[in-house]
Amino acid sequence: METASTPQPVQPVKLSLPLVYQQKLFEELRKEDELVVLARGLGLMRLITNLLHSYDAAGNNLIVIVNAEDRENAWIGEALAEHAAISMSPKARGLTVVNTDFTSVGAREKMYAGGGIFSVTSRILVVDMLTGLLNPETITGMLVLHADKAVATSLEAFIIRIYRQKNKAGFLKAFSDNPDPFTTGFSPLATMMRNLFLRKASLWPRFHVHVAQALEGKKKAEVIELEVPMTNAMREIQVAIMECVEVSIHELKKGNTGLEMDDWNLDSALLKNFDVLVRRQLDPNWHRVSWKTKQIVGDLTVLRGMLQSVLALDAVSFLQQLDTIHAAHSPPPGSTRQTQSPWLFLDAAQTIFDTAKKRVYASTQKAGPDSNIDSLQPVLEEQPKWSVLADVLEEIDRDLYFESQVRDDSNGTILIMCSDTNTCRQLRDYLQTMHVKPRLEKRIEEVYDPEEDKPSAAYMMRKKLRNYLKWKKEFAQISATLFAENQKALSGAVDPRLAQSKNRAPSNKRRRVRGGGAVGSGSSRLENGSIPQYFEKPSEVAELMGQIEITEEEAKQKDDLTITDPLEDMEDYYQLYDMQDLVVIHAYDGDQDEHVLEEVKPKYIVMYEPDASFIRRVEVYRSSHNDRNVRVYFLYYGGSVEEQRYLSTVRREKDNFTKLIKERASMSLVMTVDPSTEDPQEAFLRTINTRIAGGGKTSSATAEPPRVVVDVREFRSSLPSLLHGRSMIIVPCMLTVGDYILSPTICIERKSVSDLISSFSNGRLYSQCETMFQHYQNPMLLIEFDQNKSFTLEPFADLSGSMSSVSAANAGQNDLQSKIVLLTLAFPKLRIIWSSSPYETAEIFERLKSQEKEPDPIAAVRAGLNDGEDGEQQGEGAAFNPEPGEMLAAVPGVTPRNIGNITAKMENIKEVANASVQELSELVGKEAGRQIEGFFRKDLLEDYD
Repeated sequence: METASTPQPVQPVKLSLPLVYQQKLFEELRKEDELVVLARGLGLMRLITNLLHSYDAAGNNLIVIVNAEDRENAWIGEALAEHAAISMSPKARGLTVVNTDFTSVGAREKMYAGGGIFSVTSRILVVDMLTGLLNPETITGMLVLHADKAVATSLEAFIIRIYRQKNKAGFLKAFSDNPDPFTTGFSPLATMMRNLFLRKASLWPRFHVHVAQALEGKKKAEVIELEVPMTNAMREIQVAIMECVEVSIHELKKGNTGLEMDDWNLDSALLKNFDVLVRRQLDPNWHRVSWKTKQIVGDLTVLRGMLQSVLALDAVSFLQQLDTIHAAHSPPPGSTRQTQSPWLFLDAAQTIFDTAKKRVYASTQKAGPDSNIDSLQPVLEEQPKWSVLADVLEEIDRDLYFESQVRDDSNGTILIMCSDTNTCRQLRDYLQTMHVKPRLEKRIEEVYDPEEDKPSAAYMMRKKLRNYLKWKKEFAQISATLFAENQKALSGAVDPRLAQSKNRAPSNKRRRVRGGGAVGSGSSRLENGSIPQYFEKPSEVAELMGQIEITEEEAKQKDDLTITDPLEDMEDYYQLYDMQDLVVIHAYDGDQDEHVLEEVKPKYIVMYEPDASFIRRVEVYRSSHNDRNVRVYFLYYGGSVEEQRYLSTVRREKDNFTKLIKERASMSLVMTVDPSTEDPQEAFLRTINTRIAGGGKTSSATAEPPRVVVDVREFRSSLPSLLHGRSMIIVPCMLTVGDYILSPTICIERKSVSDLISSFSNGRLYSQCETMFQHYQNPMLLIEFDQNKSFTLEPFADLSGSMSSVSAANAGQNDLQSKIVLLTLAFPKLRIIWSSSPYETAEIFERLKSQEKEPDPIAAVRAGLNDGEDGEQQGEGAAFNPEPGEMLAAVPGVTPRNIGNITAKMENIKEVANASVQELSELVGKEAGRQIEGFFRKDLLEDYD
């Protein structure tokens, strides 16, 4: 335990940082501001909570936590309460979470004034700091979590810039456990530190000297690696899927030659973020990319998911997943070859589907005259890890039996960790039923068979196969309804396998050909060359169901297995479990795994699937407790994608830290630019427009920086941050009309392309333009594109060339350009600004404001709230109510040229209706006056008769 004192004279606080590297890092953070990049799994949250407690115990600090997630807030709140109780700190107040759900503006102001530790969402914090609700000068310090997300256009960078402009004495510390974003781009570490206004970076990889000494000492966890060999069928499927992935990547490279594709290889395809990597490269040219390329990008996601599924799912569930994938990728019958996914035409795809079926059931030839007809027999191949897991649990039972005396503080609990909740459910079912033996034939004599005592998944797999066959029957019926042309094949009248048997080997012989060769796959293709959807004949299904019907032993077990959750009927099943007899199955859950280890205190840990960060958490847990022994069983499939993914993750993290260390060594001093330190005279000269000619207006040149009124909902975008970066004062308000008010006459409605499409669909844009014209003289529509995408509307237009897209009936309905043309026809005075990025928008705004007066925030907020009551707020061109004007414009004889004369002389429509032809002729002419007078004098009853 380490003792540290805050600068104020208070009693020492107790910290829970038992390891040397944690103590050294804590001392560094207390002394100076820095960016900490810690390897994942080394206890970042523990470090942050101890640091916060050291400030919380003083009781007179205002600390703000930025970018914390909900689960991290819960963790920090619990840890601070626990630390305060242990340290007996009377001044500690714990964590206060500020969000829109629970706190109003008035409540936030009171809480900020009282001080304490606050975790505030970024959108609320930036508005509070700009409006003065939270004065940045009163903040003692700021902690930024997930610092890797603080890019130049983020809200977090905006908050830090405001804080540093007005508060140079408070501390600022940033944390991250993901080194990957700090290594992409040109001098990424220096750029990120400039965004964070920090000058020092502290890097703590797993191979750091202090970390290695702390985790590799005498208190090292006992780790037993178990390499589990895959079955031949699993290996065949994996090789076939990898071949499909390789071919897809090759096709992707061939179709997109102008891109940087060094990382587009089979090794990178195993990483989790490979989809993001490919999409990031293709996004700028996504509108020019061929339909085939877009399809391959989607196929890569599916294939990479199959690589994970073949190892994680049981044989029946994997086959069911393949059926759904095949159905989703198969178009209706009669379509051309180009509409299907390219990987479905490969021989490797045939191998995947055939081998997956052979893992569940095999076809055996019937004896008799009908020698070509197959019968299906269940195979139900088990996952190899299941039996290894059973052996591990048996070994642990033996250890617990012979070492009944507990020698340490650990419980005898067995903790099994896996990747997701589906695997947890699968293992739970297996462990509950692995000793249930469905006896398929009755024996006359009971003879002891040692094979019967071995754990088996026969009960679970037979149950899954029964459910699968029922599902497949319903699936076939749905397919028959959707695709009527397949009806004959589904009903069993025409079996494509029987048609193929003429002059060829029997179908069961063909299925045994390995590797998807021409003999096994060429004959079972559709006309367009793709693999047909496979449906068993009803007779085969009935025979297979007969093989796996429920036996007496299975019927006995059914009732006992229905209770899966002991909390459902707490009154009947309430009891305290003995930790010695408990097997806990848990999914990997990031930092929360540290809580699981501390609460369960397991003596045995089985890592069903490898995870690098969890191994480190176990190392930290074991090294932090002298009296807790831990044995870890580490299971992985040898030569599998699972092993390669684990090794590549570890290697990638090591390489990233190495790059960071090299960049930090060669990095010059990071200068954090602060606009508030600018010389006042230079600030004044900067506001003068150098293009003002002699005799032009110079009154707009003032030392006060320009001001922009921004709607609070616009802080989701990066534009307010960029405007603030151009030394503009941002005034956040709840606006009814417009998004940005640049001057008393200029109002701008900002739309991203996706928002523009939705606004056209629901008609919201037309009403927004109407209200802008009512209150402002120069309304503008800003259409802003994404910086990383193409500056064109092509990808959003209907360029298919189909008859529906060019027909007169649908003209203007689907085409975005046509809708914009219709908008300009409806509002001829509306100005449209096209911007390629938020950076370009900020520059446009600066130019628009150069000769304009500053906007009034109060008038901007009032606009639209009390329509018609405050004539002074309305623009020059909106002095009349729009609804009567629109009604008058529809009257025959009224034109855009003469409507102004009528509205200037007559007060309302009633006066126009009662006017004589002579009075109207003086305003609009004889012919138009006669038409208007005739319209209002027309008797509808006479026309009806």
